[in-house]
Amino acid sequence: MKIWCCFGLGEDEEEVRGTMREGMFGNENDDESEGKELGFLLGGQMSDLEENEMVVGSGGGGGGGDQWQLGVGGWRQFDQFASTSGQGIGDNGEAFFPEKCDRPEGSERDDCDSDDRDSWDVHHKRAKVHSYSQGCNYAITAMPLEAGNSSSSTDRDYNVSQSPIPFNNEILRLTSMSNDGDDENPLDSNDGRDEEGDGFSTSKMEDLEVRMDLTDDLLHMVFSFLDHINLCRAAIVCKQWRAGSSHEDFWRCLNFENRNISEEQFEDMCRRYPNATEVNIFGAPSIHSLVMTAMSSLRNLETLTLGKGTLGDAFFQALADCHMLKRLLVNDATLGNGIQEISIYHDRLHHLQITKCRVLRISVRCPQLETLSLKRSSMAHAVLNCPLLHDLDIGSCHKLTDAAIRSAATSCPLLESLDMSNCSCVSDDTLREIALTCANLHILDASYCPNISLESVRLSMLTVLKLHSCEGITSASMAAISHSYMLEVLELDNCSLLTSVSLDLPRLQNIRLVHCRKFVDLNLRSIMLSSMTVSNCPALHRINVTSNALQKLVLQKQASLTTLALQCQYLQEVDLTDCESLTNSICDVFSDGGGCPMLKSLVLDNCECLTAVGFCSTSLVSLSLVGCRAITSLELTCPYLEQVHLDGCDHLERASFRPVGLRSLNLGICPKLSALHIEAPSMVQLELKGCGGLSEASINCPMLTSLDASFCSKLKDDCLSATAASCPFIDSLILMSCPSVGYDGLSSLRWLPHLTMLDLSYTFLMNLQPVFESCLQLKVLKLQACKYLTDSSLEALYKEGALPALCELDLSYGALCQSAIEELLACCTHLTHVSLNGCLNMHDLNWGFSSGPISELPSIYNTSSLSSHGDDHELIEQPNRLLQNLNCVGCQNIKKVLIPPMARCTHLSSLNLSLSANLKEVDVACYNLCFLNLSNCSSLEILKLECPRLTSLFLQVCLFLLDILTPSRSSSFKS
Repeated sequence: MKIWCCFGLGEDEEEVRGTMREGMFGNENDDESEGKELGFLLGGQMSDLEENEMVVGSGGGGGGGDQWQLGVGGWRQFDQFASTSGQGIGDNGEAFFPEKCDRPEGSERDDCDSDDRDSWDVHHKRAKVHSYSQGCNYAITAMPLEAGNSSSSTDRDYNVSQSPIPFNNEILRLTSMSNDGDDENPLDSNDGRDEEGDGFSTSKMEDLEVRMDLTDDLLHMVFSFLDHINLCRAAIVCKQWRAGSSHEDFWRCLNFENRNISEEQFEDMCRRYPNATEVNIFGAPSIHSLVMTAMSSLRNLETLTLGKGTLGDAFFQALADCHMLKRLLVNDATLGNGIQEISIYHDRLHHLQITKCRVLRISVRCPQLETLSLKRSSMAHAVLNCPLLHDLDIGSCHKLTDAAIRSAATSCPLLESLDMSNCSCVSDDTLREIALTCANLHILDASYCPNISLESVRLSMLTVLKLHSCEGITSASMAAISHSYMLEVLELDNCSLLTSVSLDLPRLQNIRLVHCRKFVDLNLRSIMLSSMTVSNCPALHRINVTSNALQKLVLQKQASLTTLALQCQYLQEVDLTDCESLTNSICDVFSDGGGCPMLKSLVLDNCECLTAVGFCSTSLVSLSLVGCRAITSLELTCPYLEQVHLDGCDHLERASFRPVGLRSLNLGICPKLSALHIEAPSMVQLELKGCGGLSEASINCPMLTSLDASFCSKLKDDCLSATAASCPFIDSLILMSCPSVGYDGLSSLRWLPHLTMLDLSYTFLMNLQPVFESCLQLKVLKLQACKYLTDSSLEALYKEGALPALCELDLSYGALCQSAIEELLACCTHLTHVSLNGCLNMHDLNWGFSSGPISELPSIYNTSSLSSHGDDHELIEQPNRLLQNLNCVGCQNIKKVLIPPMARCTHLSSLNLSLSANLKEVDVACYNLCFLNLSNCSSLEILKLECPRLTSLFLQVCLFLLDILTPSRSSSFKS
């Protein structure tokens, strides 16, 4: 990577240096001082705007020539880089900074020294980026930026090393272009010089230039996205940026909130930006002096924010002279001397906010005032003369008397919003007079006013009424509220004496009833009601709601709720979690014809009084009955039901799902289930594991593919036959521990042509002939602990070739004799997984004896051939036995295991003989064996292995192992 830094130089070195310093960036000291002058508004310091953020500059070098320095992130970084880099483009391989670049006379470069150059519009020259060579190359051409400092200059090319420069890319980013390896170098074969070989080709250089020509308009647009801190940082880059960043458009708002700014600095800023319209000096020192300066200097001031200090009388007297002021915000301040009345007079003020202020009395006379906030202020009296005021906030003005509140509110006939929360002195008389005077009052917040009961109060135009923690609000107050026929929002939280609410408000949209301890009955009728919040009302018994807009209803933890009546045409979600007193009648509410025709989701978790649940709904999609332990009967007729959760319904005895849209169902958590009826056209998975009492089952699921009926001890042949006939696509059937299943039940498997997995473990079956005849596609057969299977029960497998697709066979803990097992392993060469765990009749696993079925098979491999490097691949190209995994865990009578190459187990990869306590000798020669487990074979003495791919060998508690014989080419193993 090469970085070219090209600067325009004049004929005279000193002139060029001056041009670069002053023409492009101005005087360094001026830039720095200007930036610091702008930077005091960031906190009075320029610690984060140090000289290392200067972007480009020049410095004189000693010796034969001047060394120009490019700095982004500090001059010293570039000096260090240039001095240590070893990959410049000079002939000696080092970075160089020539005093001048020689050019032939008359070349295009010399045109730059002509008088025509003076006519250039130097003010519009910008930094350029060059990108050339096969790698990712960069070049910067810097030109003078200020027309006033333009001077004659010529291009001078400086070469920089390929090593990365630690530039601060926050200020300047170099644009790169990558060329493919086949592209021709933009500089020609003579290193980019012209035909005479002295200078670079100007035409080629110009073609490669990518201009970063930022016009003033574009720069103005970019700077409009910067805050004041970044504007100050940009101001020290160059004169153009300094001029651009100081544009008055960016300094309309002078924000000195919590800044340690002096009066002199503030005056200077006001002089710089006399057209500023907004000033914020909240938290600044000496706010009185600063605000007086602002009002006298900024004639266009429209918004003024101040606080955390003392404002004297002079401020309020001078306020009227600030004619353009529209917004005044004072927070946490002492007004006057604290013991006298403060008067605020202004003809154009629209918004006044005096919050958390210390003042004895206040008088406001502003004919154009629209909003006024006196929240949390300490005045005892307020006189208002604001005929256009429509928003008044006197919340938490604890010292205001009832008469003062009445006088202030009634003096504003156009009042629309009134907040008098936490005004403990306000009474019903005041509310009645306000209702008579302020006919347009729409919003009233009277929270935490203990003396109001709304008796005989008529606020017909109210749309929002908040009455939090109003101890005087009772059921009688609802008569007054019912006259507010325009009411949209009603909040009655923590009204401790409220016992019932009965309202018919056509426009009501939102109601809140939280922590109402004595609240018993809610009767609400509003066709526009869309939100209802009722919680922590321990005495609530009855709810009756009529609405055409309510879509979601949450009534959690209403322990006393027994009756719920809903007429909500668009209600879709209902959550009644922990409503312990709900009875079976709730089912009628949410069934068809119950008033919620569009209900999709219903949650009745932990409703412990429900005993018989039945829903008939054409809209219900999800139902949750988690923790409803008292339910004994469940009947669902919901054709679109897709989810049902029954965790914890451990007393369920009868269940009917006819019809439902379920795709899967788990009833294994219902151990007492005795009767089951399912009609689910879309169901593919059904789990009945653990339903030990299930004796009657009707399953009509034509798409069912998986059925797990493990431990269904009472499931009989007729149920299995009916299920097989109605579910022809079952491919996985688990009947483990189903002792009632017999020959007739197995015969019904002929209706399952796709069956690939069958588990008959722990059954009392004696004849598997129906399985061999019907399940031609069977791949997995599990017969664990089938104690009644005789030696001849599996003869069809190894004598008649039954179940040709069978891959996995599990005969663990069976009673088959040694000869039956040997014949099975010898003839069923298509098996890939065989489990013989716990077979006590198995004495040895000897596949190398001279007589019997194994020895009669052709011996095509021998030990020497297996050990031959050249024949390894030939052995595995023509395998005759597909066995991959053999498990003989816990076979106590096995003493010797011999698997020689002639056994043809070329695919065997896993052999597990753990817990075989009497095993003494193991001799295995298997090319692909990678896993061998001999853990807890406590009698093992000899271990011979010829398994070149063995990677895992477990020998825990093999205490008597005397010898391990492995060939030198066996893989490393872990023991």
